[in-house]
Amino acid sequence: MPYVPHLEAAIHELGQSERKGRVHNDRIVAYHQATTLAASDDETPWCSSFVCWCLEVSGLRSTQSAAARSFLSWGQEVALAEALRGDIVVLSRNKPWQGHVGFFWGHGPDGKIQVLGGNQDGRVSVQDYDSDRLLSVRRAWGEQ
Repeated sequence: MPYVPHLEAAIHELGQSERKGRVHNDRIVAYHQATTLAASDDETPWCSSFVCWCLEVSGLRSTQSAAARSFLSWGQEVALAEALRGDIVVLSRNKPWQGHVGFFWGHGPDGKIQVLGGNQDGRVSVQDYDSDRLLSVRRAWGEQ
């Protein structure tokens, strides 16, 4: 597998989590600063902020958007069967304008997609998602 600096950045963040109450996790606030929303708390949905931060600190341009679906037009689309660890996956949520975004980690049990992402149960973690929620797999231009 080729070296993927944005995935290395994401792995380093595993375990970062929201804090209960009025005190916010400064690291999650830093993720938000990679977007134009620039939220100042850890309650604002932050999956896209996390992905943007990982890309930006690795020298890649992100969408700079706090909207997960902003990644639907980022990079180039690849088929799920061709997904590599570190590609970006965009997933659907309850409403057509909602979504979730993270990094492809692998193929899980029962056809699920394993995603390393932020704001997964309030923390940076690897979780399984149903593949029927997949909207797109995106790869940075030039990533092999």
